[in-house]
Amino acid sequence: MIKILFADDHEMVRIGVSAYLSAQHDMQVVAEADDGAEAVEKALALRPDIILLDLVMKEMDGIEATQEIIAQWPDAKIIIVTSFLDDEKVYPALEAGATSYMLKTSKASEIAAAIRKTYQGESVLEPEVTGKLMNHMRQQPSQLPHEQLTNREMEVLLLMTKGKSNQEIADELFITLKTAKVHVSNILAKLDVSDRTQAVIYAFQKGLA
Repeated sequence: MIKILFADDHEMVRIGVSAYLSAQHDMQVVAEADDGAEAVEKALALRPDIILLDLVMKEMDGIEATQEIIAQWPDAKIIIVTSFLDDEKVYPALEAGATSYMLKTSKASEIAAAIRKTYQGESVLEPEVTGKLMNHMRQQPSQLPHEQLTNREMEVLLLMTKGKSNQEIADELFITLKTAKVHVSNILAKLDVSDRTQAVIYAFQKGLA
């Protein structure tokens, strides 16, 4: 059985999708979550075979949840299932570590097929996503390190330049301390620096703060 965690902030969507997937002969929805933070907690506790994540959820969105799960469990297989096909959603989700990207307009059978393929190690992208991704790669200029940061990571970096601790960052952004630590870790990795001081120096050198 392919064990699945499904996170979506719409209860009726969760009920419908979970019922369909659980009716499959080779699938079992072992847990549900209605926000990103709960999805991260259950994913790390249960280690399901597949994690289905919506993008827009309260407290922590699907991109941030993907980043935190992958940071602590690099082998996690995450499928984004969303209504969004915007560039600012697709690329950050895939860069965060999502394995596959599906749209909610897909047929239920297509979602199930994507789950099976992702479980087997394949990456499944909607045709529209594949086209946009190819265009993006052709047009994408060389990025500076800080251009890889998500909007939330940039917010965290700017708070770091103000001397804020991880706890103070968490309090100001209304996120958990664990989430704040993950963001800081991601920032250091993307900027290719070894500590917070170097990250702050980088921010001032590049005129970010």
